[in-house]
Amino acid sequence: MTRREVVEFYRRLAEANPHPETELESVNVYTLLVAVVLSAQATDAGVNRATRALFAEVDTPAKMVALGLDGLKQHIRTIGLFNTKAKNVIALSQALLDQHGGEVPRDRAALEALPGVGRKTANVVLNVAFGAETFAVDTHIFRVGNRTGLARGGTVLAVEKKLDAVTPAPFRVHAHHWLILHGRYVCKARRPECWRCIEHDLCAFTPKTPPPPERAAARAG
Repeated sequence: MTRREVVEFYRRLAEANPHPETELESVNVYTLLVAVVLSAQATDAGVNRATRALFAEVDTPAKMVALGLDGLKQHIRTIGLFNTKAKNVIALSQALLDQHGGEVPRDRAALEALPGVGRKTANVVLNVAFGAETFAVDTHIFRVGNRTGLARGGTVLAVEKKLDAVTPAPFRVHAHHWLILHGRYVCKARRPECWRCIEHDLCAFTPKTPPPPERAAARAG
C-alpha cells in the first residue's frame, strides 16, 4: 500500500470503531496480564468464562500465590494447556512479588522475563495497560497484514516491524485492536467477508469473496 492508502485504511477503521478495546476481561493491570497469558492458543470468550469467578476472588499476585496451583487449575481447567498455564501464572505472580513489589512492570524486558510472557503478551500489556504504541501480532493481525498488503512479512516479528514502520501517529495506539477485530469478524481465515469489508477497494486480496447465496438473494430482492 502507498502511504496515502495506509492512512485511508486506518481512517476507515477508526471511523467505524473510534474507541476499540480488548475483548479480554480484567479488573486491573495484574489480571490483564494473567488473562493475556491464559489466552495463548485459546479464545478470548473461553478465557473470560473461566476467569470471571477467578478474578472476583483473586486480583493480586499475593492472592494468586495463596490460591495455589491446584486452586488455580480448578478455575481454568476449561482453557487449553491449563496445566502449563497455571504453573506459569503462579510463577509469574511469585516473580512479581519477589522482583517488582507486586506490581506489573512497564518495561518490556522485565515483562518478557516473567514466566509465560512472550513478546506478544508484553505488547498487549504495554498497549492496553500503559498506552504504549505497540503491535501485538497474533494470527489475525498476521493474516490481515499479509492478505491486505498493509504489512507483509514471513514471520510475526517481520509483520510487527512493518506495522511499526508504516502506521502513522494518529492511529498507532489503537492499531493492533482495529486489526485484530477486523481479522476476527470480517477478514476471517477460511472465508473473508470481502462483500461487507470497508477496506474492499484498498485490499490487495484477490479474488474478492462474494456474499453467500442467501445474502446475494436478499440484496437482489
